[in-house]
Amino acid sequence: MKKFLLSLLLVLTFVVPSVASASEHEVAAAVAETEQAYTPKSVTGLFAGFFETTGLNAIMFPQDGVKNGRGEEMTKFAQSGGRVIMFLIIFVLFYLAVAKGFEPLLLLPIAFGGLLANIPIANMTGPHGMLGIIYDMGIANEFFPLLIFMGVGAMTDFGPLLANPKTAILGGAAQFGIFGSLVGAAALSQYGIVDYSLKQCSAISIIGGADGPTSIFIASALAPEMLGAIAVAAYSYMALVPVIQPPIMKALTTDEERKIKMVTGRQVNRIEKLIFPIVVIMMIALVLPDAAPLMGSFALGNFAKESGVVDRLSNEMQNSLINIVTIFLGLGVGGTLQADKFLVAETLGIMVIGLLAFAAGTAAGVLMAKLMNKFSKDPINPLIGAAGVSAVPMAARVVSKVGQEYNKSNILLMHAMGPNVAGVIGSAVAAGVLLSIFK
Repeated sequence: MKKFLLSLLLVLTFVVPSVASASEHEVAAAVAETEQAYTPKSVTGLFAGFFETTGLNAIMFPQDGVKNGRGEEMTKFAQSGGRVIMFLIIFVLFYLAVAKGFEPLLLLPIAFGGLLANIPIANMTGPHGMLGIIYDMGIANEFFPLLIFMGVGAMTDFGPLLANPKTAILGGAAQFGIFGSLVGAAALSQYGIVDYSLKQCSAISIIGGADGPTSIFIASALAPEMLGAIAVAAYSYMALVPVIQPPIMKALTTDEERKIKMVTGRQVNRIEKLIFPIVVIMMIALVLPDAAPLMGSFALGNFAKESGVVDRLSNEMQNSLINIVTIFLGLGVGGTLQADKFLVAETLGIMVIGLLAFAAGTAAGVLMAKLMNKFSKDPINPLIGAAGVSAVPMAARVVSKVGQEYNKSNILLMHAMGPNVAGVIGSAVAAGVLLSIFK
């Protein structure tokens, strides 16, 4: 026993300290090696390491395998020159919104969203990025356009339409631009000139209604990959109503027709305005349930306004709600304006087909008004047919301005508001038809 204890004492005295000493030397060596690995060798190395993390490096030296926020691989062009081109396009949108006043309320946040979406490395369009979160919470599920429609409904007066119900025909005729361009786009695809599916053709054709929220609603449901281009086209053409429509209106009418003065409509009572949105919803429920989300939101806003008992809610819909949602909607749509999605041949097709659809809708409304004037007891100025597109109230103001160019005493604004409001309903109904067929 004494010999065992003596041996243990010798081990503790001489062996353990030597092992501990060896371990300390090994640890010290490992720490020194680690510090050397993470310490820049020079100031040049420090700046080189920083440059590799910059967006400038990502644009100048694109790499294979880089993915966008949604996990899709980007080409080297989209990472470099494509981003530069998108920045230039976005700066043009800023100019149109700020300097020219073209639909600034939505064009400005869309452009800013596009600016943020094209910043390299930041990944703002990913599921956890700011733009990605906004897109998922209100655009991917089509919620934001419905809230916009609620606010628009609260700002809409159906009085001019109810005072002259036959002007609703003009709002319906203007939707020819939607269905005509759908057939045209499908025909071009059939012959291989463009490569669009029927769902994509439907999403593009809705631009002909000149209704931004409806265009976004349909694009989100049928062609989300084209959402950015469709939204920019829709709002750009809405902003260009004073430029696009007058030449078409003048080409299809004579001086005498443009001078026609219309009879003042009857006074619409409050009960009619209160019942109308309910009647519209019941008709939608029975005939076209797929249009219920859009028309339901629109009718809710209008009913709240006309009821006169919830002024606080109506005011919020018209102001705070629609303003906040417009910010989110613009940023979310702008987040889809990435180089790999926007700078493709299909985008040019969207712009061209959208313009033709809008022009066709304007022309169809004017021609229908000319036809109605032939058979109407009371004179109808064909110019008001151009207001059948749902760019409210811009299209009606353009009609009034053109009419006054030929007869300064001719006030067409309220007469044009009838087909203009009918155009809003018409575009929502057209959207429901497209959804019922293609979704």
